[in-house]
Amino acid sequence: MSSTPTNLIDFLVNQANGVKGLADLHPPSVPHQYIQPHQARLDHTKILPQESIPIIDFTNWDDPHVQDSIFDAATKWGFFQIVNHGIPFKALDDIKVVVHRFFELPAEEKKRLKENSPPEVVRLATSFSPNAESVLEWKDYLQLVYASEEKIQSHWPAICKDQALEYMKHAEVLIRKLLKVLLKKLNVKELDNAREHTLMGSMILGLNYYPACPDPEVVAGVGPHSDISSITVLLQDDIGGLYVRGSDGDSWIYVPPVEGALVINIGDVLQILSNEKYKSIEHRVVANRSETRISIPIFVNPAPDVVVGPLAEVLENGDEPKYKPVLYSDYFKYFFSKAHDGKKTIQFAMI
Repeated sequence: MSSTPTNLIDFLVNQANGVKGLADLHPPSVPHQYIQPHQARLDHTKILPQESIPIIDFTNWDDPHVQDSIFDAATKWGFFQIVNHGIPFKALDDIKVVVHRFFELPAEEKKRLKENSPPEVVRLATSFSPNAESVLEWKDYLQLVYASEEKIQSHWPAICKDQALEYMKHAEVLIRKLLKVLLKKLNVKELDNAREHTLMGSMILGLNYYPACPDPEVVAGVGPHSDISSITVLLQDDIGGLYVRGSDGDSWIYVPPVEGALVINIGDVLQILSNEKYKSIEHRVVANRSETRISIPIFVNPAPDVVVGPLAEVLENGDEPKYKPVLYSDYFKYFFSKAHDGKKTIQFAMI
């Protein structure tokens, strides 16, 4: 039985072992750096067993009834699942397989990738923002920026590049459809080039890896937060562990894995653009005692140079703006400058 490395951050970050390397040492208990204070842990008495987010059949996505369902879900829940979304099951299965493959690479290979990759295209990390957190999260992740074909071919890791690119090409079609529906309900007529730059000018594919944890009750896979995206498109595996905040602000709702489904959630950007017609909702991830969990989010973000504020179409009825214009790159940097802290990031944009 191996003990925890003396310099844990060096082991996790600089040597690129991540929490996967730590879990492979089979520590008898969770290192103290991962132990959440009691008030930050998921209180199982506050999980609503009868509640669930909507599941929407996306086959006829341009049907007004389907669009109304999406609008209602985005307004009331901020989260929904979609089935029959047009992405082939094979593309979903292939990307899940290569997430495991990538994180099971030797640490030396991951370290080389970390040291030789431009961070604006490929970023390998552990926890969330280790140097800004007082408690670490039980997660490793690889972020692949959906950049030019040249940058993708040069820098995305060979072990997962083809599958990741295939998945993103299908997902991009779906994302455009979703954004068209969400914009239509905000009186925006079309997703033109300027709107695309604002809503999906920078898309990031995340490969998340949560190793089995000896004491999952005391750690956070991911702490409570809302995403800073326009929308996030999440592929879960069949293990589960995602919880979203209930409408009372105190309870939690479990999001069960549904075969072939994608979880869609509204991000802070759409909450700001819609002047709070749409809601970005807190969510969190719980680790698993016996199995490694993976998840694959696509963060659909504005381009860094976009100034985000309530849309003119949303304010044309005379509503007062609730947010000031903010440069998205500033909002992004602020989010990563601190630990996950619920919905506090959006205060950065409030008037």
